[in-house]
Amino acid sequence: MRERDRGGLTRRQLLGIGGSLGLMTAAGFSTAAVLGTRPASTSAQLISRVPLPSPYTVPLPIPAVLKPVSTTGGVDRYELTQREVRTQILPGVSSRLWTYDGTFPGPTIEARRGRPVTIEHSNELPVPTVVHLHGGHTPASSDGYPTDLVLPHGWSGVAGSEANASSGMHDMSDMHGMTGMDAMSGMHDPRAVVTRLHREYTYPSQQRPTQLWYHDHRMDFTAPAIWRGLAGMHIIRDDDEQSLGLPAGDRELPLMITDRAFAADGDLAYPALDPTLKSRPGVEERYVGGVFGDVILVNGAPWPVHEVDAARYRLRILNASNARQYNLEAITDDGRKLNLVQIGADQGLLATPVTLSAVPIAPAERYDVVIDFTGMPIGSRVRLVNTLGSGRTRDVMAFRVARAATDGSRIPHTLATDLPTWRRSDASAVRDFAFRAGRMGSGQGWLIDGKPFDPDRPDVTTALGDVEVWRLIADADHPVHLHLVGFRILTRNGHEPLPHDTGLKDTVSLRPGEAVEIITRFEGWSGRYLFHCHNAEHEDMGMMANLELA
Repeated sequence: MRERDRGGLTRRQLLGIGGSLGLMTAAGFSTAAVLGTRPASTSAQLISRVPLPSPYTVPLPIPAVLKPVSTTGGVDRYELTQREVRTQILPGVSSRLWTYDGTFPGPTIEARRGRPVTIEHSNELPVPTVVHLHGGHTPASSDGYPTDLVLPHGWSGVAGSEANASSGMHDMSDMHGMTGMDAMSGMHDPRAVVTRLHREYTYPSQQRPTQLWYHDHRMDFTAPAIWRGLAGMHIIRDDDEQSLGLPAGDRELPLMITDRAFAADGDLAYPALDPTLKSRPGVEERYVGGVFGDVILVNGAPWPVHEVDAARYRLRILNASNARQYNLEAITDDGRKLNLVQIGADQGLLATPVTLSAVPIAPAERYDVVIDFTGMPIGSRVRLVNTLGSGRTRDVMAFRVARAATDGSRIPHTLATDLPTWRRSDASAVRDFAFRAGRMGSGQGWLIDGKPFDPDRPDVTTALGDVEVWRLIADADHPVHLHLVGFRILTRNGHEPLPHDTGLKDTVSLRPGEAVEIITRFEGWSGRYLFHCHNAEHEDMGMMANLELA
C-alpha cells in the first residue's frame, strides 16, 4: 500500500491515477499473475453424494420477516438465537444446519431509516460466533470485528473470570483453540471485546434505504460458518422510496442465491481441515481458491420455481455464495431474453435506471432489478440462468406466469437525488492495494500488499471526513468489500466503469488481472473496521486488512 501526501494532489498526481491502471490493462492477466508466488488458483467444485431434485420443482420460499420484541423509546428491539437444527433443503433429505432462529436463510429484518435497531444474539452453537451487518453504517462496537467473539456455553478456549467475560471485556492472551490470531500469525488481539452466550448489536439505520445482509464473521472460520447457514437479509426502507411506485408487496422478491453440496448422509459437504471448526482453520489444498457447490439454492431451496402475475416484479438479488460468481440472464422457454432494469446497487437506489441484458454478481454484491412479465402468455416460463455455470449450475430458478393482473407500478426516470458527488480533487490521499496469492507460513494464503491479516497491525489510518481514492489490482477473482462506508467506482482498467458499476457500492468485483479505482468519504464513527476480499475462503486465509478511523 502506498499513500500520497494529505496536503492535496497535484495535477500530475491526478493524471497519474489512471496511468498505471492502463498499463495493467495493456499487460493483461500475465502482469497481475506475477504478483503471486505461483499462478492464481481458481475455485474447485464439490460433488453431492445424494439424489438431487429436478430443477424448477420446489416452490420458492420467502424468508419470514422477524417481529420486534419491543418498539418502545423509538428503538426496534429484536432477539435472535444461533442454533443447530436438522431440516430439509433437498426434498426427503435431512440436513444439519447452523442457523439464525432455526431457518436458512435467517429471518429478514425490516428497518425504517432513522429508527435504530438493536438485536440481541444468543449463541447456542458449539463454537464462538461474530455477527456482521454487511453494508451497514454501524458503530465499530457493533460492526462484528472478527475477534469480538460471542462464546458458547462451556467454551474452554478462554480462561479467566466469568465476570470479565460477561461484562464484555476479556484478556485474549489466554485464548487458544485457534479462534483468534493464534490460527493466523501466532498473535493475540488485545483490543478484542469478548462476551459469553449473548451480545447486543446496535444499528442506527441512518443510511439510505437498501438491502443489507447479516452473516457470521468469526476470525478464520467465516467461510464454513456461512456455508453451514449463518446468513440472513436486512432491509432498510423509507417513505421516499416507497412513494416511487416501484413493484411492492408480493411483487417484491428478496432472492438470496447460494451454492452448496451435500454429503452422503445429507449434511452439507465442506472441505474443512477441522470439521468441528474449533481448532485448525482452512480447507483442503485444492479448494484454497474458494469452494463451489453443485447445487444452486435460492432462499435455501434448490432451483426453485415461483408463480408470478403478468406484471412487473422487483428482484432484490444477493449473492451469498462463498466464492461463486454469477452472470444472470432472464430467458423465456423460446429463447428470448427479458431485460433486467437495474434500479439499485449495494448501497441503495441509483440516480436513474439502467437497462441490462445480464447482471454479473460476485459474492456479497446486491443488485436491485425490475423484470417485466407483462404480455407473457399465461403458463409460460422465464428461467433465471447463470451463464458462468455449466451443467446444473447453469440453472438458478424459474418464474411461471400464472395469471393476468393489473399493474399500477412504474419505474420512474429519476430514482434518487441524494447520491454523493465526490471528486478526485477532493481526495486527501490515494492508496494502492494489490490482492494476490502468496505463501503464508508453510502453505498457500491470500494477501493484501504481500501481508496476511493481523488484527494488531494498523494497515490504513485516516481521519473522519476525509475523501480518498483507492486503486485495487487483483491476480484472481476478488470481490473487495469495505466496512462502514459506500463508494463509487471511478474507472475499471483505466476506462469508464461498466454499466452495472453505477450507483453506490460497498463491494466491487475484480476479475483476474483487473484494476479498479474507487472513491469514498470516510464518515460515521471512529474506531477499527476492515476491508477484505469477500471470497470467504480468501478472507479466512489472510486477505483482510485493518481500517482505523480517527
